[in-house]
Amino acid sequence: MNVRVNEPEPSPSLEQDERRGGAAAATAIVSVVVPTYCEADNIRPLITRITAAMAQADLQHEIIIVDDNSRDGTEALCAELVADGMPLRLIVRRDERGLSSAVLRGFTEARGDILVCLDADLSHPPEAIPQLVATLERDGADFVIGSRYVAGGTTDQSWGLFRWLNSKVATLLARPFTRARDPMAGFFALRRQTFAAAAPLDPIGYKIGLELIVKCRCRRVMEVPIHFADRRAGESKLNLREQLNYVRHLARLARFKLAGTSAG
Repeated sequence: MNVRVNEPEPSPSLEQDERRGGAAAATAIVSVVVPTYCEADNIRPLITRITAAMAQADLQHEIIIVDDNSRDGTEALCAELVADGMPLRLIVRRDERGLSSAVLRGFTEARGDILVCLDADLSHPPEAIPQLVATLERDGADFVIGSRYVAGGTTDQSWGLFRWLNSKVATLLARPFTRARDPMAGFFALRRQTFAAAAPLDPIGYKIGLELIVKCRCRRVMEVPIHFADRRAGESKLNLREQLNYVRHLARLARFKLAGTSAG
């Protein structure tokens, strides 16, 4: 059975917002989900930056870390952050592993009206979360991506040619499912009601964003430019196995699309 640890009561800001009536209670609460595995060195700066960005934008929020039993000090570190008053919950999965399923677990347990996902390695700028949320609310998007490949988006100079080509090929292979320029991104936002209406989700590997775009039947996908930084600590989880999983994932999505076309 999955074990949840260091899970405090809702932060005071959430409790107060839920108790009060009127305009304050009507403000959307944002749940930021961060899947982790051996990312302890990145967690404190990430949580600090998320909290500062949300405070500056005056957004009520919670942060949910879903950790795949890293045993690298993540649990103790999160306990310290909670003691410091951070609106943080930690879910530790003892018998399951995988980025996509971790994100789904976090979304399922989230309390917010808006769900945001970003990586733990500091490659995604938390300062862009308010812009993703604003685009979702203001422009009527079904799904908003923090994108490297739209005008204004950039990647770190240390991001080598091989990684760039790998990303571009993966994006090209996703073209039958979405016209988004950066559907591989792990930085995105959607409404809770969009997530709740998804067809059964069964992603393989890391590309949970593409799974949600397809299975939630997102018609209006918008992209916000970001600077994609190289990780500062830890090691990338991308390997040949995950690349093969991506091909398997595309095959599953193709079967889903074909089944929907046949049913129609």
